[in-house]
Amino acid sequence: MTGISTHILDTGTGYPAAGVPVSLERQNTDGWCLVGEGITNDDGRITSLTPVEQNLEPGVYRLQFAVKRYFRQQQVKCFYPEVTVVFEVSDDRHHHIPLLLSTYGYSTYRGS
Repeated sequence: MTGISTHILDTGTGYPAAGVPVSLERQNTDGWCLVGEGITNDDGRITSLTPVEQNLEPGVYRLQFAVKRYFRQQQVKCFYPEVTVVFEVSDDRHHHIPLLLSTYGYSTYRGS
């Protein structure tokens, strides 16, 4: 079954980023449609942003990480208040999209 999960590591502190709202959307002919949403747990993870019983359709998806609130709770200013990651699902494997985050930068990759 195809699914999408994520986690966030704050590379400035070396700790998971807990309490970050994340939304998952799928691109269609009219724009973007919400597929799922969640908030990272104490380990900085959301184990599934998609219904467990439902396979994802192939297509273009985007994750939106609302990180400003997280940094505000850490009493730190950030340069990027939101991080958007756009990617394509073309197979039926699970997709894990981690986010490495700092106050002035971020990176991502396809995890396992």
